[in-house]
Amino acid sequence: MQVLTTTKFQTVAFQWPAGFYSDGIHIGLRQHKKDFGWLFSKVSAAAAGTYTTNQFQAAPTKLTKQMIDQDHQLQGLLLNSAIANSCTGQQGWTNALQEQSWLANKLNVAPSLIGVASTGLIGAQLPMDLIQNGLPQLTPTKSDAVTYAVLTTDKHPKTVCVQCELGGQLVTLTGFAKGSGMIHPKMATMLGFVTTDANIAGSDLQDLLSTNVDETFNQITVDGDTSTNDMVVTLANGLAANPQLQPGSDDYEIFGQALHYVLGQLAKQIAADGEGATKLVECNVTGAATSADGQKVAKAIVGSNLVKAAIFGEDPNWGRIISTIGATDAVIDVNAVDIMMNGIQLVKASLAVPFDLNQVQATLQSNQVIIDVDLNHGPASGQAWGCDLTYNYAKINASYHT
Repeated sequence: MQVLTTTKFQTVAFQWPAGFYSDGIHIGLRQHKKDFGWLFSKVSAAAAGTYTTNQFQAAPTKLTKQMIDQDHQLQGLLLNSAIANSCTGQQGWTNALQEQSWLANKLNVAPSLIGVASTGLIGAQLPMDLIQNGLPQLTPTKSDAVTYAVLTTDKHPKTVCVQCELGGQLVTLTGFAKGSGMIHPKMATMLGFVTTDANIAGSDLQDLLSTNVDETFNQITVDGDTSTNDMVVTLANGLAANPQLQPGSDDYEIFGQALHYVLGQLAKQIAADGEGATKLVECNVTGAATSADGQKVAKAIVGSNLVKAAIFGEDPNWGRIISTIGATDAVIDVNAVDIMMNGIQLVKASLAVPFDLNQVQATLQSNQVIIDVDLNHGPASGQAWGCDLTYNYAKINASYHT
């Protein structure tokens, strides 16, 4: 067994944890690309989830939430892109239940151990004949094909894999996500999945997921919208055979840090792949009165259309940043704010400082822009991620249905 001694966790090449299998295929929901897949564990797994707060919650999201909330156990998920099965009434709910039943029969498990996740066009019914015919084609593989099967306007899959040593056993955490537009989540992301072979109770996994989603996925924004299908599901099947993780222990802390890293990396990849985006925007806020204020200010800055457009135009217009800060209800000292962009000071004590415009503009040509804000009003901090606002964003969303 590989033993990790120099770091608490390390990133590794994509691989599924022990006992997890998946597949992704094309069944005709989309014209050419993979659009249907599954993910399952050979044994029942502890499960946790966070979900969209949009009142029009899609049938698959509602069903999966109900299953996980029962006793935090799940064994398999059936996934599709192209059609969201949202705002589809009783027929949409019946179709989600049918998918659940079909996969339960294929895996020979109780339906209560099966979840469903869909993404795509809202208002269209799933073509159940394609789903039924596609299910026998799914095979248990160790490939990453399922990470392609959930994509919509994404340019590429979002994946991350880390390993850590817990109780003398090597534990793997592997995550993947889709998301490019309709991104302004609260207690959720678009579709995100994390699998691990760690041994942890479902209730403890839920606590860790909820806390870390707040600090990662809930701190990204692309266009300020929240989808009807947003969901993050985490499964832990215990096959690494580590002693069950106990809150307060060193191993629990290490696992929490690894999970936070996985969720954070997926969140940043989603922000960077925003529809039409050319740049990842990261905002780090320090000196906030409270963590909530720090998070609020950071997310407001990366979510401002004026800031996003300025970054696309490579314009270091700090006035848009400071006005966005002032428009929040965070507690601030209006005479004490410092602003830096890509490490270059633009504002000190809420006043402009001399800077080389050409130098700053040159740094804004990079595919990542970092905005640092010091509110100088307390000990707390916040962080958020977004992207620039481009002409292509309007083009993509003007023709999404077609």
